[in-house]
Amino acid sequence: MDSLPAMIGTAAAVFAGTNVDDLIVLTVLFLSARAAGRPRPWQIVAGQYAGIAVLVAVSAVAALGLTIVPDEWTGLLGLVPLGLGLWSLGGAVRSPGGDEAPVAATGLLTVAGVTVANGADNISVYTPVFRTAGLTASLVTVAVFAVLVGAWCAAGAWLGSHRAVVAAVERSGHWLVPVVFIVIGAVIVVESGVLGRLL
Repeated sequence: MDSLPAMIGTAAAVFAGTNVDDLIVLTVLFLSARAAGRPRPWQIVAGQYAGIAVLVAVSAVAALGLTIVPDEWTGLLGLVPLGLGLWSLGGAVRSPGGDEAPVAATGLLTVAGVTVANGADNISVYTPVFRTAGLTASLVTVAVFAVLVGAWCAAGAWLGSHRAVVAAVERSGHWLVPVVFIVIGAVIVVESGVLGRLL
């Protein structure tokens, strides 16, 4: 059984790796809050918590649905983030400057909606994580996620007050997010042992 520090480290890595792009969204939301007064900072924080809670709940339910599938074969889910990462990396290569539309959110529900829409692909990562983790590791993961959502919001608020930082994060985000997804997908596939069964 993994030690508590190892479980915390793994959960933190999963959250950080799958939410790099969310930091950009939060930064834009806090910039909007400073410039236009909408959404309000408390709505951004509450909406972010609500959105992440939905993603975690859906992933946990999906993981429970996989209990009839052998552990090794759940590793095939790693092909989803791997494929998404490769696809996004291809898009970043074709369009290095990026052309993401600005985020428009005015209140708690729209912030939560943006969080869910932006993080929907995270379900493909969280599901096998919850499927292969035991109850203790899953509870630790949820607790770490809760703490890191607060940290992400604080970082977004800080970055939202520095336009030069926003530009730098947006530039690196186009490359960093796909690479993180590729690595996460590859790790899920390799650690599941499914390659040994296929080869």
